[in-house]
Amino acid sequence: MITALTGFAILLLIIVVVRVPIAFAMGLVGFFGFAYLQGLGFDNFMDFRWNGALSMASKRVIDTAQEYSLSVIPLFILMGNFVTKSGLSQELYAASNAFLGHRKGGLAMATVVACGGFSAICGSSLATSATMAKVAMPPMRKYGYSDSLATATIAAGGSLGILIPPSVILVIYGLLTETSIRELFAAGFIPGLLGILLYLLAVRYVVWRNPASGPCGDKLTWPERFKALSGVWGVLTLFIIVMGGIYLGIFTPTEAAGIGAGGAFFIALARKSLSWASLFDILTDTGRTTTMLFGVVIGALIFSNFINRAGLPADLLAFVQGLEVSPMVVILVILGVYIVLGMVFESLSMLLLTVPIFFPLVQSLGFDLVWFGIVVVVVTEISLITPPVGMNVFVLSAVLRDVKASTIFKGVTPFWCADIIRLILVTLIPAISLFLPELLYRN
Repeated sequence: MITALTGFAILLLIIVVVRVPIAFAMGLVGFFGFAYLQGLGFDNFMDFRWNGALSMASKRVIDTAQEYSLSVIPLFILMGNFVTKSGLSQELYAASNAFLGHRKGGLAMATVVACGGFSAICGSSLATSATMAKVAMPPMRKYGYSDSLATATIAAGGSLGILIPPSVILVIYGLLTETSIRELFAAGFIPGLLGILLYLLAVRYVVWRNPASGPCGDKLTWPERFKALSGVWGVLTLFIIVMGGIYLGIFTPTEAAGIGAGGAFFIALARKSLSWASLFDILTDTGRTTTMLFGVVIGALIFSNFINRAGLPADLLAFVQGLEVSPMVVILVILGVYIVLGMVFESLSMLLLTVPIFFPLVQSLGFDLVWFGIVVVVVTEISLITPPVGMNVFVLSAVLRDVKASTIFKGVTPFWCADIIRLILVTLIPAISLFLPELLYRN
């Protein structure tokens, strides 16, 4: 256990102080840690016994590159890029605004709903935040919304992208823990809707405290509302086909990702939003993002081999059992660790560092890994909007250069408080996450 904890401390030191990319940091620490456990010192680097560590690392690289289920990642990323390019975010915002914009804080509430809908197709929190900032910020400024409320709704709404399926984070969690991806997608649906509802209540709270921060917009007639609603047919059709096909067992998540990417491509063609240059940019961006994610996953798997070989999960379980505390107390401690780490690490790094350590313990305590995956993603969402490393906040600061990060952090306080409420509900009431998986797949 001491060896594994030492390796973990070295890993944190390399990432935080030396600023080595997390993929290389996890891979290097995992490789040398694995070799050290075989009795190798650094004075005999050419010893043939290094072959064990080399074989382990090379096997992880080859197996990951050849893993069929991992093809779901580039396909969902490609689908999100096509959706972004086709301009569907504008239609989503227009439809949401048509029904909510005339209320106090209505434009902010419309932004939350549009972020939820867009993230259901895009699957990326950062992309959702960056895209919706360009769409939602101008009309909110036009009607005199405060910058803190306007930017906070975009940052918080964007965080829904890692939970509402299809979610790349859920795919990676499923691969790390060998958990059913379609069950994870089903489990994330209701907590995602709960997040939207709580964010809407957070907006209402802000405008109740300060009505001037979210004035009413224009009220549209019912014909105008239905006309705006007709613009979202592409998103609705794509979501129903992709997620409905997965939920009903018509096709696998990988097949659904391929159908979704193809459907998004034809939608972009129909909207005449594609050119050869933009298609090249979409494909290169998809390849770049996929390569980055694959590198991080490979590094995490190598590091996972090291900590498993060092016996950290088993030692951690023995330590917890020796404390004689209830399993739920252990879960609460784990959540506390996540909240603290979220102040330092961005979401993907935090998940990949901790899941290989915690999931064997959680499984040994008798908890459902699908439920734990949703809990982990919800607590990870909090890190996207809390200081000092709120990635969604810094993305918005880069897109909206005239708004300070401190203004956004001040505005998101009610929203991460809403996330804390959701985290408590999802943790203490597992049925919120497990209702759909049990209804669709476990009966």
